[in-house]
Amino acid sequence: MTASRRSVIGAAAAVIGAVAINPSVARAERPAKKRDGERILVFSKTAGFRHDSIPDGIAAIRQLGADNGFTVDATEDSGAFTPGHLQQYNAVVFLSTTGDVLNGAQQRAFEDYVRGGGGYVGVHAAADTEYDWPFYGGLVGAYFDSHPPGTPQATVKVEDRNHPATAHLDAEWVRIDEWYNYRTNPRGQVHVLATLDEDSYSGGNMGEDHPIAWYQTYEGGRAFYTGGGHTKESFAEPEFRMHLLGGILYAAGVAESDCGSGETDYTPIFDGTSTEGWKQAGPGSFRLEDGILTSEGGMGMLWYEARKFTSYSLKLDWMMAGDDNSGVFIGFPPSDDPWSAVNNGYEIQIDATDTPDKTTGAVYGFQSADIAARDKALNPPGEWNTFELRVEGEHLEVWLNDVKINDFTNTDPVRSLAEGHIGIQNHGDDDQVSFRNIRVKDLP
Repeated sequence: MTASRRSVIGAAAAVIGAVAINPSVARAERPAKKRDGERILVFSKTAGFRHDSIPDGIAAIRQLGADNGFTVDATEDSGAFTPGHLQQYNAVVFLSTTGDVLNGAQQRAFEDYVRGGGGYVGVHAAADTEYDWPFYGGLVGAYFDSHPPGTPQATVKVEDRNHPATAHLDAEWVRIDEWYNYRTNPRGQVHVLATLDEDSYSGGNMGEDHPIAWYQTYEGGRAFYTGGGHTKESFAEPEFRMHLLGGILYAAGVAESDCGSGETDYTPIFDGTSTEGWKQAGPGSFRLEDGILTSEGGMGMLWYEARKFTSYSLKLDWMMAGDDNSGVFIGFPPSDDPWSAVNNGYEIQIDATDTPDKTTGAVYGFQSADIAARDKALNPPGEWNTFELRVEGEHLEVWLNDVKINDFTNTDPVRSLAEGHIGIQNHGDDDQVSFRNIRVKDLP
């Protein structure tokens, strides 16, 4: 084994090994790819505001490379963006770039680089760059809009700890930085890793869902973005350095994410903008606000009338305010009577306070979830959780925050999981549950 390879494996082990410090995220463990000769280009040209933290960022990434077995080159020369020069790098880091930094030929070279499998890492003001280049806008995920004055302390809510950039973090990460508002919410186009709690500081304008770090596969390449990195102190902060290292390793193809690129294979059936294709059955309703559906009154159900589903993976995010009741219905025939779904389909319960066969992750009234696994994976009221319901024939798997908590096979001749509709329940005046980012991937 070469020294380079040992160093790369050590780098990934450092990221994943950090999980052992926090048993609550041990599920994030995943071996890194074994590769030789990783090379990273740090690009920090500015045509607008210039951050005085750029030298600290370059020094930090150089040190990460020295400690973890990859080579780092740094430049502010946009002439480096040629096909021949870019092909020697596994990833390019846009370190607080601003404004228009590449000409047309350089942009085309970078597009070809990404489409050929190259990696991109955007740090902080990388979102304040190349506003008139649509390819770059999709790659970075969202453009800068504004920020509050100063560098206040804020709480970052880590939404996904199955990625090398966040595997080492607790569910809440309190730190000081300059906190960007973005022109659009990238959720639905990218996989969000962390959001800002706007109640923890002043000046946020994106509401309850304020992404601040994310990743995606994009036109053949890998992209990671973090909104942190405004201050010099950020690059001396161990947790931020590990966050940045994980993003670089992911973009370079050295480390994988358990959520992975498969997210890009999902089709939104509720993307936060409208309820087109959905229909309310029974009393009550859902309120759409800031990209989120929140139940009001009931007892009824909002169901996706536009199509039936056979073999599929359904993912959605849900959140309870407190001791609230709701569920996700699958495998039921079309009907304006919500009780038709109860009698002919299956409900995957959300309420965590009921009996084992009627609690979070249970196939309601039929089979309890694995309670011990459920308890470890479940986020408390006021925080988002993610269900994946995987249906293949009459077989159903229930995953909560990437942990499998139920495995159920239908044997009831009156019901069938093999074909049917999808719905979310509004349970009553005293039960308010929110949903967002409902997406489906058809399976073979």
